[in-house]
Amino acid sequence: MENWVGLVILLLVSFTLPMAEAEITYDGRSLIIHGQRKILFSGSIHYPRSTPQMWPELIAKAKEGGLNVIQTYVFWNLHEPQPGQYDFSGRYDLVRFIKEIQAQGLYVCLRIGPYIESEWTYGGFPFWLHDVPGIVYRTDNEPFKTHMQNFTTKIVRMMQSEGLYASEGGPIILSQIENEYGNVEKAFGEGGARYVEWAAKMVVGLKTGVPWVMCKQTDAPDPLINTCNGMRCGETFTGPNSPNKPALWTENWTSFYQVYGGEPYIRSAEDIAFHVTLFIARKNGSYVNYYMYHGGTNLGRTSSAYVITGYYDQAPLDEYGLLRQPKWGHLKELHAAIKSCSTTLLEGKQSNFSLGQLQEGYVFEEEEGGKCVAFLVNNDPVKMFTVQFRNRSYQLPPMSISILPYCQNVTFNTAIVNTKSNRRIINPVQIFSSADKWEQFQDVIPNFDRTSLISNSLLEHMNVTKDKSDYLWYTLRFEHNLPCSESKLYVQSAAHVTHAFADGTYLGGAHGSHSVKSFTLQVPITLNEGTNNISILSVMVGLPDAGAFLERRFAGLTTVEIQCGEESYDLTNSTWGYQVGLVGEQSEIYEEQSSSCIEWSPLGSTSNQTLVWYKTTFDSPKTKGDEAVALNLESMGKGQVWVNGQSIGRYWISFHDSKAQPSQTLYHVPRSFLKDSENFLVLFEEAGGNPLHISINTVSSTNIDD
Repeated sequence: MENWVGLVILLLVSFTLPMAEAEITYDGRSLIIHGQRKILFSGSIHYPRSTPQMWPELIAKAKEGGLNVIQTYVFWNLHEPQPGQYDFSGRYDLVRFIKEIQAQGLYVCLRIGPYIESEWTYGGFPFWLHDVPGIVYRTDNEPFKTHMQNFTTKIVRMMQSEGLYASEGGPIILSQIENEYGNVEKAFGEGGARYVEWAAKMVVGLKTGVPWVMCKQTDAPDPLINTCNGMRCGETFTGPNSPNKPALWTENWTSFYQVYGGEPYIRSAEDIAFHVTLFIARKNGSYVNYYMYHGGTNLGRTSSAYVITGYYDQAPLDEYGLLRQPKWGHLKELHAAIKSCSTTLLEGKQSNFSLGQLQEGYVFEEEEGGKCVAFLVNNDPVKMFTVQFRNRSYQLPPMSISILPYCQNVTFNTAIVNTKSNRRIINPVQIFSSADKWEQFQDVIPNFDRTSLISNSLLEHMNVTKDKSDYLWYTLRFEHNLPCSESKLYVQSAAHVTHAFADGTYLGGAHGSHSVKSFTLQVPITLNEGTNNISILSVMVGLPDAGAFLERRFAGLTTVEIQCGEESYDLTNSTWGYQVGLVGEQSEIYEEQSSSCIEWSPLGSTSNQTLVWYKTTFDSPKTKGDEAVALNLESMGKGQVWVNGQSIGRYWISFHDSKAQPSQTLYHVPRSFLKDSENFLVLFEEAGGNPLHISINTVSSTNIDD
């Protein structure tokens, strides 16, 4: 009778305290979720790089592709644009995003950082941090640690209040603090090591009930887990820094970010599948996250220096959320093959052996019941190889791994792709070729007398703009008494682009690149007798996102000279006037209501126009299914574009890659940004674009055989 009573009490307790509210733990094999070891396939989807209307479909496609975790950064600069002022609305609604993931039955890995890099402007830091007295980022520095701890605590408490940690029944099973700190730790000396210890202790004290990780941090303090980032963690990962920690891969790069002037990096489905399988077989890997699974769009001014608006377009879900085949389908098959034998992989004993000079095998075998799983690896990049395993022959394609549940039949080979490839269909539905539908506004070129900020030196660009604008004007009043008729203006810049004007006349422009951090502009200048107004526009295309001592970075003009024959007249330490941003920006010309207060003109000549705003309206195209909408801007030069007041990012068509092609011509317009009719389109063109050849397109995909 006592046994029956005990059983009833046990059942009542089980129903009263569900396993869903147990802490998430780990051992040397995997995370332990509600008492069970798990092999987890995860995909990075960043909530602000898409829209709330897109989130459900993106998550559903990830789940269908065999993922059981969605991983995202938390974007500090979006959420705390000013100290103590928070924004979690619209695309920034982190709680809504996580609850959508939960509703579809997936887990979450929340990478709070709050430094994230991520090709995101300033690495995710709000620029106001720069002006905190005495601050040094990412080291044992009290001002930085105070603000970092405040924001981290804010996010954790928000998650806890919503019951979103798995220890409370929510979907968050893993969190990250810092990001790839091992890359910069040595630069900070002993302060770096102290900072790592502090950060670990700080987050453990928040008592989330789920494990914390530090990626690329071999000295991650207990109980934090050190994890791998890269393309080949099955080869490069040195392993957990304790036998009681599992092997986790937080960033498996499915492609790579692209910069203006660069070409897309194409990583094959076969290569990704090979290295995922190798990580599981060789390293006992139990968590693999694809970075990115869906990259999305760097809307607004969010991309870091020189990074294009489309982010990781070659991911399994492309910029628009369309399947990228065969990548998506091939990985789906891999996930199914691994999951079919996951119990043995997590419970069995691992052994490995040679099958040839470039061939090897890995076996996981359970002690009870005799279940086993084999991985047969051919590392030869060229030759097919036949191996003998347990009295049977297996043909291994070049650079491949065969998976054998029960150590008998091959259910998946990483190099054999059964999924059909697909291609994009770009369908122009409207060309903005009618000049009478366009209006323009010429932005004002300021001279020294119109500026209020004055300095006797060339000021640093970012410190002046506070990242409120890409643009900073440097202006100078110059008295001409030089003994030569032909002069040149020489400008050296550590920003990204420079445009020079003399008395309102455009002299020319120049730019750097992602790999060349400074550049020069040298153009002829005609000087009038007496007073000349020189105006130089310095332009940033995103802020830097990586490296030690980010707060010390310098951008903007470094040298200005007038070269007259053999003589040079240094203007660097002259009296300069400054203006942050453009008149159109200050007037919010991209907002339809504000735009009505601007004196627009009929479209004039579109040849070599500089610093011109263009506006028109259009009706939304009819879309079917998951068709996306994009602007084709291949006739433009460089600038920014807005639809109904929403920035869809920077464009830079005139910056060509090594094949003399623009890095990006199609710019995603999320469907939720559109109205049925009278959509308000505004572009700001820096130099030379022609709006009469812009088009609205629908974007879809089809199998290549169709």
